[in-house]
Amino acid sequence: MKRIRIYISGLVQGVFYRANAQIEAQRLKVTGYVRNLLDGRVEAVIEGEDICVNKMIEWCEVGPKHARVDKVEVVNEQYKGEFKDFFIR
Repeated sequence: MKRIRIYISGLVQGVFYRANAQIEAQRLKVTGYVRNLLDGRVEAVIEGEDICVNKMIEWCEVGPKHARVDKVEVVNEQYKGEFKDFFIR
């Protein structure tokens, strides 16, 4: 099991990034959350099977149709298993 915190920069707020991230996370069966940050980035904490978390990272690097992802920063964290589902904060 794996846990990451990811920061996504670019045109990622106001383009349904969080809603689409939630749909993709549910499809991949990962848990955690996604939220907008005041500096214009999106932050997500993702937990789950290694392969599923890695696929979620790949999705975050592209995002939904109208997003423009310029930079993705991935921080590995210790797995906690604290989430039951994936939600928008």
